[in-house]
Amino acid sequence: MSNVEAEPVEMRCGEPVGEGRPGEVPSVDVLSARNVPLGGPRAMSVRRTLPQRARTLIGAWCFADHYGPDDVARSGGMEVPPHPHTGLQTVSWLFSGEVEHRDSLGSHAFIRPGEMNLMTGGYGIAHSEVSTPRTTVLHGVQLWVALPEEHRNAGRDFQHHVPEPVRIDGAEIRVFLGSLAGDASPVRTFTPLLGAEITLEPHATITLAVDAAFEHGLLVDSGDVRVAGTLLRPAELGYVRPGADALELTNTSDGPARALLLGGTPFEEEIVMWWNFIGRTHEDIVRAREDWEASSDRFGVVDGYPGDRLRAPVLPHATIKPRGNPPRTELRPKGTP
Repeated sequence: MSNVEAEPVEMRCGEPVGEGRPGEVPSVDVLSARNVPLGGPRAMSVRRTLPQRARTLIGAWCFADHYGPDDVARSGGMEVPPHPHTGLQTVSWLFSGEVEHRDSLGSHAFIRPGEMNLMTGGYGIAHSEVSTPRTTVLHGVQLWVALPEEHRNAGRDFQHHVPEPVRIDGAEIRVFLGSLAGDASPVRTFTPLLGAEITLEPHATITLAVDAAFEHGLLVDSGDVRVAGTLLRPAELGYVRPGADALELTNTSDGPARALLLGGTPFEEEIVMWWNFIGRTHEDIVRAREDWEASSDRFGVVDGYPGDRLRAPVLPHATIKPRGNPPRTELRPKGTP
């Protein structure tokens, strides 16, 4: 999905280093979403939890838009014309509906609930995303992953994966990236990552073994979920810094609850993110924008989309300023309040 804000926020993102010790009780930072309209008055809106001032990265996850459930007859659904990406991977995951994907690699695929599309736009790629006519309710997430310096000019790639559900007491888990609950995704990434959908039965509690080197984020879609003792409500993202080797999740609701668990090793490189581009300097962004506006071969052509491509917004009249994550707080030793 494109960031189609008319005046996208400019950011220089950095991740401070530091972690706790395995076996300690994790503290949880609760991050609220902001509503972002994607286009005109009938266009859908999204709840954006990454990036924000309180946190710009969780592992290499650098962008999270959560949308729906939207009545397509009222919202108009998703209609995102061909647009560019650099320095990142896009991860598309649906709860309901169907989206048609086309890209300049020549991929033509459909995104359906429980199926993941991952597209790599290192040096440059373009794609379009349109909800299909048979979609009545559109509901899902769009995520971006920052590429590390050694791979940020990687070639175009597209992967599709349908994870088998893993059932444990009181929960069903679909692992689309990384490994969790005894399942592992075959999808290739450039940094260690975790991505999984977790559905909890009413009042169920599960404890998941996780990589203590990872930081984690739990994005709640429906129901109220308590993670490591902190209650998260729908559209909230709970952040847990490295050091936790297990996460306890409890559905405090009378109905099912659903959440996405995202994780990864701290991404310690500084990145510059503006519109749909990720680079390392302001000049990287300027060059990418110029190449897109000039219809450079860098991004290729999306065949089959019946319309014009997106134009890039106007760049700000200033150099991108630093914005990093706040220092991490210490984990609480077990037994302390």
